[in-house]
Formats: sequence, structure tokens, C-alpha cells
Amino acid sequence: QVQLVESGGGLVQPGGSLRLSCAASGSIFSINAMGWYRQPPGKERELVATILSGGLTNYAESGKGRFTISRDNAKNTVYLQMNSLKPEDTAVYYCNADIIATNRIRRGYWGEGTVVTVSS
Repeated sequence: QVQLVESGGGLVQPGGSLRLSCAASGSIFSINAMGWYRQPPGKERELVATILSGGLTNYAESGKGRFTISRDNAKNTVYLQMNSLKPEDTAVYYCNADIIATNRIRRGYWGEGTVVTVSS
């Protein structure tokens, strides 16, 4: 069994920063891509950023220059540093990981989400 647990969400003022973390645990053989997605109120879930095991990153336009994704492969953890936050960044942020379990079955896993609210 594999779990993803996010942390680090909260209320922040416009222009502020937050750092999200997501730790994968359980019967993990290896982890390929990890990423962050978000779902703003009343909208569809959308990509924020992804990172491959070798460190190659990809960002949605909305976060370029403000968000930085990173990962610690030894800890099976992915991070999202968010700076210069705007009210439109308000959303539930979800962690996603492409994981091969110890039974060699590969599938994508989602965390339960962490709420980020940007408001004065």
C-alpha cells in the first residue's frame, strides 16, 4: 500500500510565500515523476509543476518565475516553494506521483490535498 501525504498549506497574504511538502510512503519500489496540481474553487484541477526522478522540471505558465518544485529522492518527498502568491493561487493543492510498488505494479497516486488561501 502506498500513501501520499501533503503538508504546508494555509492562509497567506498576497505577496507572501508558502512551502508545500508531499511525502510518499509504503510499499514503494521506485518513483518516477512527481508533481503538484491544484483545483481552484469552482474550477477544474490543473497542473502546477512536475519533476522527474533525474530532476527535469516542467511548470505551468501561471507559476513560472514564482514557484519552484524540487524533490528529495532519499526521502521520497516532493516540495513546492511558492513565492509572490496571488489571490488567484487560492486552491486545493494535490500531490501526484508515478510509483512502481514492490509488487512491480505501476500506477499514479494522489494525495488528499492541502488548502492554500491567499487573502488579505
